[in-house]
Amino acid sequence: MSIRGVQDIFGLVQKPSQYLGTEINSVHKVPGGTRLSIALAFPDLYEIGTSHFGMQILYHLLNRHPDITAERVFAPAGDMENLLRQNGLKLFSLESRRGLSEFDIVGFSLLYELNYTNVLNMLDLGGLPLRWSQRDATHPLVIAGGPCVCNPEPMADFFDAMVFGDGEQVVLEMAEKWMTWKDEGRGDKEVLLRQWSKLEGVYIPRFFKGTYDKQGFQHLKPKFEDYRTVRRTVVADLDQAYFPGNPVIPFGRPVHDRLRIEISRGCSRGCRFCQAGMIYRPVRERSPETLLSLVRQALDQTGYDDLSLLSLSTGDYTCLAPLMENLMQLCQGDRVAVSLPSLRAGSLTPRLMKLIRSIRKTGFTIAPEAGTQRLRDVINKNISYEDVAGTVQDAFDLGWKVIKLYFMIGLPTETQDDLDGIVEMVRRLKSIKGTNRRKGQINVSVTTFVPKAHTAFQWAAQISLEESRQKLEYLKTQLKMPGVRLKWQHPEMSVLEGIFARGDRRLADVIENAWKNGCTFDGWNDRFDFEPWRNALARCGQDGGFFSSRLRVLDEPLPWDHLNSGVDQDFLKAQWDGATRGEHLGDCRHGNCHTCGVCDFQQIHPRVFDSCPLAPEDHPDLSSAEDDQFQWLELTYCKLDQARFFSHLELGNIFARAVRRARIAVQYSKGFHPMPRISFDDPLPLGISSEGEQMRIQISSRFGCQSVVDGINAHLPKGIRILDCRLRSESRKAGPAKVHRFHIDLGGVTFDQEALRRFSASRHWPYLRTRPKRPDQAMDLKTCIKTVKLHDGHQIELEIDAQCGVTVRPSDFLCGVLGLATEDLPKVGVTKRLARPEKSKVDNTTPSR
Repeated sequence: MSIRGVQDIFGLVQKPSQYLGTEINSVHKVPGGTRLSIALAFPDLYEIGTSHFGMQILYHLLNRHPDITAERVFAPAGDMENLLRQNGLKLFSLESRRGLSEFDIVGFSLLYELNYTNVLNMLDLGGLPLRWSQRDATHPLVIAGGPCVCNPEPMADFFDAMVFGDGEQVVLEMAEKWMTWKDEGRGDKEVLLRQWSKLEGVYIPRFFKGTYDKQGFQHLKPKFEDYRTVRRTVVADLDQAYFPGNPVIPFGRPVHDRLRIEISRGCSRGCRFCQAGMIYRPVRERSPETLLSLVRQALDQTGYDDLSLLSLSTGDYTCLAPLMENLMQLCQGDRVAVSLPSLRAGSLTPRLMKLIRSIRKTGFTIAPEAGTQRLRDVINKNISYEDVAGTVQDAFDLGWKVIKLYFMIGLPTETQDDLDGIVEMVRRLKSIKGTNRRKGQINVSVTTFVPKAHTAFQWAAQISLEESRQKLEYLKTQLKMPGVRLKWQHPEMSVLEGIFARGDRRLADVIENAWKNGCTFDGWNDRFDFEPWRNALARCGQDGGFFSSRLRVLDEPLPWDHLNSGVDQDFLKAQWDGATRGEHLGDCRHGNCHTCGVCDFQQIHPRVFDSCPLAPEDHPDLSSAEDDQFQWLELTYCKLDQARFFSHLELGNIFARAVRRARIAVQYSKGFHPMPRISFDDPLPLGISSEGEQMRIQISSRFGCQSVVDGINAHLPKGIRILDCRLRSESRKAGPAKVHRFHIDLGGVTFDQEALRRFSASRHWPYLRTRPKRPDQAMDLKTCIKTVKLHDGHQIELEIDAQCGVTVRPSDFLCGVLGLATEDLPKVGVTKRLARPEKSKVDNTTPSR
């Protein structure tokens, strides 16, 4: 089969649904129908990027503008990348499947230093030169945003512009200036970039030239006198900022498969190691009224049964307990669980725990960071062992079985006593018993501390690779005890992260060199290889230790000096000095201002809400009435076109969430994690279409067949549609079909027609099905395949006996009879015929009550 476009290769890759772009709440505009097209590029896999709510915000915010089209593109997995390169195809967006080079702007999210090579790989796959100096007027502008822009210098040579700070408002301003520039004739790019440079938070790397002194320090000379520094852009009032109530619902299982709502931005705790705690200042909370409205809308638009409240420190939200009580009233009827990640020990009170477990228990992580109080004072982590132990005790008393603890090694001033402190803390916590007198599980996660820009520890030395390995080995030995599980980040990853976190423009050559030598997905354990990076540093003449493991002098130039985060350098220096003395810095959310420099107390200042005096509005829930009867319905649905690429698990999620969005009351199972009573017949192999599959669902008798069909069909993605609904008296499926009929379109795939004739004339046809990780299975295809009819040389009608004692798939016939290779199977179109040939109908019968 010839590969004509990207649609021809979906059947050749694993997890093809991640490339379809037809998710619920995705936005599809006519290509070329708007003035500006933007590709929002995420340099990691779909399952990671689609969970990032920053990308969701920009996607829907931009698409609200009638003159702007925003589409998504993610780093392709290895099998897709290979197929794109082998067939000369370009990396494409999900919605219109246009190549990156066809967009006006390509915008990357830079969240993690170990994704840098993925950026280069995506540019190359999209047909774009890597560096801004290599791209001309025919190429799109390539921009970036995200926390890594705090030190943009290692990636500065690859981008035309970078956004430092909150992107919501400034991205729209950049788009407006681009459209004006286009209307005026779309002349020299530098004219537009000069206009962008006047916007708060926009960094134009080409407007600064780097030089290096004898000590190896980078100095940036500005091209324009009025553009010497870039100040971080801040959304002053988060309560007025846009947040999508209709986020895209990913196919598959993303890393965060739940509704995620940002309840506040910024943190006022002042942990000295925490970059996010500095660059997202000041604290800005969303009001309880706004949050409840967002949750209500988003649950209706998504059908999620799990809600996560996000912020840097969720437990610090000023009126969290009353907000949770209101959320529980809203969510309990819909069986929506609420989780609170990023909690501080002491903030997760028994009251909150009882609210959380009222639907089902969700996990949480406590981050002591250090093992001794002395070191926690150094890093300004103002919690005690008693705070941690009290939280663990409350959790175990209320039925939690697993607690996660997070620690760092290599923090400034760390000694052996601090490592011993981690071991002792875990040992003591492990001995805590709940009211049932049973001990819980303690999961410990350890990473190596990486100093970051714009923090009090930006001058600190990162421990060497050898030190990191030694400390980890010590903890592995000491924490090998019952009831404790230890996970850790590879020290080599931390070393590389530290180099780029505080590096300068000379590292661009290192990144490109490593990418050319095969480095991609460096943040994944199974893909990371440190040796090519070590070689790239050597080939480019760079000493990684100069950027990471060297203790810096307070008055030396820093690569990010031209970026003003709003936090004064004098404040950071004072905190660096205070760390050595273990001085505390309190929370400025409600206490005294620490004069860090961020707030002007006119537009920029902390915004908190002290009360939550409201109850949710009436919201019809999905729970049944007390006197409800339940009925089993059997549904027949088709799975055609691109829907054939949905796995069985994905199909289950698609239907379950469609039922919730349709507000149909379903019966739930009992137990720890109640599930809707929905069941399917034996799943089809991935890639096979069907004109009619069977499923069953148990719903309240208040809903008739017609309302169920109409309601669910309104919320299904393209290619799936309910055709038939019948009332059943029980959950078991109807009597099994005696024959499964398939239509096979071989297209351009060649096969042995003589073998087909031999098969028709034979009495037996032995075949050995090979299965990975399972024993091979022998079968006689002749006893199971009833009829084979060939039409037009490449169309086959196949009938398989479904009751012959072994499950035979069309692939068995294609390989075992026609002699196709396994790699040819995705090129063949297979459609399961409708089991009942009569016209589909809807039975509106409902039982009497």
